[in-house]
Amino acid sequence: MKVVILAAGYATRLYPLTLTQPKPLLPVAGKPMIDHVLDNLAGIKEINQVYVVTNAKFADQFQKWADAYRASKTPLNFTIVNDGSTDDTNKLGAIGDLHLVLNREKVDDDIIVVAGDNLFSECLTGFGDFCRGKNAPVLAVYDVGSLEEVKKYNSISVDSEGRITFFEEKPKHPTSTLTGIALYYYPRSVLPLIHQYIVEGNNPDQPGRLVQWLYPRVPFYTWKVPGIWFDIGSKETLEEANRIFATA
Repeated sequence: MKVVILAAGYATRLYPLTLTQPKPLLPVAGKPMIDHVLDNLAGIKEINQVYVVTNAKFADQFQKWADAYRASKTPLNFTIVNDGSTDDTNKLGAIGDLHLVLNREKVDDDIIVVAGDNLFSECLTGFGDFCRGKNAPVLAVYDVGSLEEVKKYNSISVDSEGRITFFEEKPKHPTSTLTGIALYYYPRSVLPLIHQYIVEGNNPDQPGRLVQWLYPRVPFYTWKVPGIWFDIGSKETLEEANRIFATA
């Protein structure tokens, strides 16, 4: 099983913090955000390779981080994939970056895709167990507790088995506070559909758009994230995450 960490954004809302440092390498509670992500995935024993897809501006910083992380924490293999972009005007988008990794690295395995700025208070071992049992695409979901908050993300409905029956990116009139977050599982059998999505010219940004396109075509299940989930999108959420995770 492979992990693809999406880390090619420029995080302009966090300027000047992210002018010279990528958001996933900003510290939260004493260690980079991306460390939190990988530490929480560590319980999924099938993972044998991590791809970090980033941009030309920050590729060297991620390589230094990966070398240090591997030396101190894990025997995992890391590959830093530079998408060649230099700013928001020529970025590939999250789905475009995922497609780049799959093609360039000739990935032919089950994959977990996660955003490098997603923080979880609990380990994600249960996510791995659930995905193995389903052997179908899985989207992690979280209850944000507010219809207004959901408008920033996506609106989702599921049936009694947790299978997605409705998904809308950036909804104007959401009816549920449940939202899909940037943690996905795609079995090997679904990888050709990701290629098809890109070839057909669909929106290569916002990874939820791929979910929206896929769920009518293949069974797509959900897994509820335990504990607290944080999407670091502003200085305020970064400060709040530092407060909460420092006492966790």
